[in-house]
Amino acid sequence: MSTGKEFLQTAVRRLKYYKDLGDKTFEQLNEWDFHYQPNDESNSIAVIIQHMAGNMLSRWTNFLTEDGEKEWRKRDEEFEIHTYTKQQLLELWEKGWTCFFDALESLKKKDLKKTVHIRKEPLTVIDAINRQLAHYPYHVGQIIFLAKIIKNKSWKNLSIPRGDSQQYNNAADIKDPAKKY
Repeated sequence: MSTGKEFLQTAVRRLKYYKDLGDKTFEQLNEWDFHYQPNDESNSIAVIIQHMAGNMLSRWTNFLTEDGEKEWRKRDEEFEIHTYTKQQLLELWEKGWTCFFDALESLKKKDLKKTVHIRKEPLTVIDAINRQLAHYPYHVGQIIFLAKIIKNKSWKNLSIPRGDSQQYNNAADIKDPAKKY
């Protein structure tokens, strides 16, 4: 497998993992939880979704041919409080990720060295993807952190629960005996 193809596949796989963490978080939340704001300077989960979707739609619509900061994007409005329902927020979330994954999955190895622009800044396609590999997981982490605060004791862990690392590692060794050698 070529390095370029492998890069695209691993980027998509990693980003799908973070989307999945967001999806599993949203399953645990009720309508009000999406709008909880710890203080005036913090964003709610709803606002983070609005921002991520706006960013994805702007960056990845006509990714190879247009600047990633579209004239139609209203970034400041992404940070305003709207009265979206949980369903509307989930639709916005899906719309952004669909745009992003469609763009990534349409790329060919030869596209990786092309130059694209974000706010008129020239970036290679690889750099633009890496930029999002940092940006989107950052916001997913914020979403999870807020959800853990909101759900407190009723939070269902998305990874290895505290204190269960050894049990997890032992189970992984059983699944893959080659790890022992």
